[in-house]
Amino acid sequence: MSGRTYSVTFSAVSVSAAQDLFEVSAASNKPIEIVGIELGQSSDAADAQDELLQISIIRGNTTSGSGGSAATAVPLEPNETAAGVSAEVNNTTVASAGTAVTLHTGCWNVRAGYINWFPEGCRPSAVSGVAMVVRQTAPADAITMSGTLYVRELS
Repeated sequence: MSGRTYSVTFSAVSVSAAQDLFEVSAASNKPIEIVGIELGQSSDAADAQDELLQISIIRGNTTSGSGGSAATAVPLEPNETAAGVSAEVNNTTVASAGTAVTLHTGCWNVRAGYINWFPEGCRPSAVSGVAMVVRQTAPADAITMSGTLYVRELS
């Protein structure tokens, strides 16, 4: 399937609790897939601050998270049309209700960062009106994070 790829970002956000770093919902007749994720932090650099945080991609919650902010999915191609996907970042109250399924889980080292490109055929996806979140467990203490989610609208 062909499609258009967009990025959703947040920058220099203090993260001290478990949260949905990204929440994306497919627009009507525009299924979506997550192509890649990049996460990093700029506040903990010493060995004593080293920690591993769990990250999960979850599909199917029907109650959106809150406490974060709306984000704009920006086209990677300069003359591309606006995205239909709706996005939120850094929701400190995580999405809930519905029939949620975990599509991907892993851990990332806060000193090394996290980069994951999903190969075609293995990309987490959702259809019209269905939300997907990228959820992270709580760090031991606040970290200053930035991140980018690459999402494709399929046609």
